Amino acid sequence: MMYRTDCTQRRGRRIQILTWLAAVCLYILGALLDPSLARATDRGADTLMPLSLPTMLQKVAAASTHTPPWAGPRTGPAGVAGKTIAIMSEDLRNGGILGVARGIQEAAKVLQWNVKVFDAGGTPAGRNKATSDALAAQPDGLIVIGADANVMQPLLAPFVQRGIPIVGWHVGPQPGVMAGNAIAMNVSTDPLEVARITAMAAAVASKGRANVVIFTDSNFEIAMTKANAMAEVIQACKDCNLLEIRNVAISQCAEQMPAVTRELLSHHGKKWTYALAINDIYFDYAAPELTKAGIAGERINFLSAGDGSSAAFMRIQAHSFQIGTVAEPLNLHGWQLVDELNRLLAHQPVSGYVIPVHLVTADNVGFDGGPAFQYDPDNGYREIYRHLWKR
Repeated sequence: MMYRTDCTQRRGRRIQILTWLAAVCLYILGALLDPSLARATDRGADTLMPLSLPTMLQKVAAASTHTPPWAGPRTGPAGVAGKTIAIMSEDLRNGGILGVARGIQEAAKVLQWNVKVFDAGGTPAGRNKATSDALAAQPDGLIVIGADANVMQPLLAPFVQRGIPIVGWHVGPQPGVMAGNAIAMNVSTDPLEVARITAMAAAVASKGRANVVIFTDSNFEIAMTKANAMAEVIQACKDCNLLEIRNVAISQCAEQMPAVTRELLSHHGKKWTYALAINDIYFDYAAPELTKAGIAGERINFLSAGDGSSAAFMRIQAHSFQIGTVAEPLNLHGWQLVDELNRLLAHQPVSGYVIPVHLVTADNVGFDGGPAFQYDPDNGYREIYRHLWKR
């Protein structure tokens, strides 16, 4: 009797397993028949995300809303005045890094902080020297801008040993709190969301028929994360076509992009309709080549998953190739970095706040700093931080 019961239980488990496998197979078959289903990774959790055109349109519209309300922290410690802080920048020739540094300096004046800037110049040797010089300045806190947190760990160890708090901007592939890292907080928009909105904007603008080339830089993990996320979205768009992903180092854009652009035109011809990139700088050198080739400003459309450079704003305003950039609020990020460091100096945890993604287009470029060729949200963040710091 016990044997029969055990067999019955085994048969029941087999039926459950077979039923589950059948359901999975049917779902996979459905996904193959309907390319609007794509696999997406969100914070390490594997899920199937439907990417129908109406869904993408809704997400793009939400990201394009101008004058977004402040959704960040409204409480925190009072400003700890009179501190000396060091900025270790990866390369001040990068417009994003420079914009953040200026935002830090603007906010630091409110707290009467003494700011010392050290520039690595984009080289390992420069990084070593800048970090060493920053440590020699005996700062109360350190802000790392644009350097990879994992690469920086050995260089930051002396700061940790001295109890010097550290926050960073664009120092890792994910925004927010950095557990188990010398850098307590990575201030950034979510690079995955930035990339997805960029690719969705291409799908929406093309009515689901974008033929896409993606530009990225394999030297940076965050760049490859963005490129792969954009590719997933394009591949999930039913009638879109991913032509290729082209690896061009950001530092080599001036030298390589003209020839790369000519090569892509020769290879893909009129089929190439959209260019997506992890940074606007690629388009600075692609646009002149397209103009020389007699390509109209509406035939190939540019969308950038990050940066929001002045040149990108001008191209958008002029309706010249570029139709969008997911611009980062560089000045606001500078203020947030100061606030996060102030929390650590007051022996409180960082806020962990991640600023939402914002897509700049021809329809909203006249708002939120657009006339000055930058994204600077009109949400009163300066006064909010002043009030929070009781300044």
